[in-house]
Amino acid sequence: MDVIIGAGISGLSYAAATPNDYLVVEADSEIGGYCKTFYQDGFVWDYSGHFFHFQHPELRDYVMRQIAENEMLTVEKHTQILYGDRHIDFPFQMNIHQLPQEEFIDCLYDLFTAEPKAEFGSFKDMIYTKFGKSISEKFLIPYNTKLYATDLDRLDVDAMGRFFPYADKEQIVKNFRHPEGHSYNASFLYPKAGCMRIVKSVASNVDSERIGLNERMLSVDTERHIVVTDKRILHYDNLISTIPFPKLLDACSIDYDRSVYSWNKVLVFNLGFDSKGPEKVNSWLYVPEGKYVFYRVGFYDNILGQDRTSLYVEIGFGKDDEVGDTGALLQRTLNDLQAAGIVTSRQKLVSHNCVIMNPAYVHITQRSEADKRVQMQRLAEKNIYSIGRYGEWKYCSLEDNMYDAFTLSKFIQNVK
Repeated sequence: MDVIIGAGISGLSYAAATPNDYLVVEADSEIGGYCKTFYQDGFVWDYSGHFFHFQHPELRDYVMRQIAENEMLTVEKHTQILYGDRHIDFPFQMNIHQLPQEEFIDCLYDLFTAEPKAEFGSFKDMIYTKFGKSISEKFLIPYNTKLYATDLDRLDVDAMGRFFPYADKEQIVKNFRHPEGHSYNASFLYPKAGCMRIVKSVASNVDSERIGLNERMLSVDTERHIVVTDKRILHYDNLISTIPFPKLLDACSIDYDRSVYSWNKVLVFNLGFDSKGPEKVNSWLYVPEGKYVFYRVGFYDNILGQDRTSLYVEIGFGKDDEVGDTGALLQRTLNDLQAAGIVTSRQKLVSHNCVIMNPAYVHITQRSEADKRVQMQRLAEKNIYSIGRYGEWKYCSLEDNMYDAFTLSKFIQNVK
């Protein structure tokens, strides 16, 4: 039997794909992981912004088999950066011509005089080298520092993989006259009922009787192939884990250097107002300035075509930081939203909730990547496989999670 730890999108996708007997163990009272959706006072809010940019047509078809076309929206992405008193189109480095003239000249000069390197020492080093001092310090470094809540010198060059909007000098200059959408997701799909609709589509291929809710894994005996939960003892042929990788190592009593693995946590406020605000187009807005507590604000009302402002607001913390009084943070957030011109004093907050995602973004470093490879090989020798954004300790999309789960199912069948 395959024992699957976690009923998020990765665990459910593996359960749906495997021909083996299986059991899913989920600590929460419902499936979905971080892809849950709140329905509150007429608002539709996910745990945070989850949008679908299917790169694999077969996965889109798989998901859409259970979803009517009229349940899904295709949204042309429109994203900007709040920069001082103006909005700059994202990505920043492609749109420096929208800056005030002196700042534009600084960015252009630094871009063309940056000393090239064959290798980079860190994520921050890569940013400085590829884009120069001005572009780096006006947006790329302050924004990503707020996002990751860490010194970017700690992160690996490829910390964001394909999700970082790379651009060379020629692309940047061409964009001055002929704007192009240099992004991995120029458009996206989003269910009218929120992200949970995708989860339910995948879960429709899973036997609900084989999902154990409110059940937490406590430990793993890797030699005897036993999982101990807070309810029972399970014997497995393969153990598929989607929980954060360090937690799996702890459960398996593997000796490792805990300082290797780091992450941030994110407080998400979902906010509903009584009327529409000034932002009527953007899907989300990037906010690099330190004077604002949040680093990104998303607009469900613009995505869903609603007549009341509906936001998700994200605030980053280090993994060891105390979030503190969420009531005080909410008031600070509302004040900052008004100061930024995102909402007005005339709008009334009529509904809200908050979620703390911990972990949220993992810190991909050379040390974590090296240790992960060693530990995953050790686990695989015991028929233990770790998948998903946190299971594989990587920056990826929900589609990537599904793809990796399906791929693992095929691999396990081939090694039998």
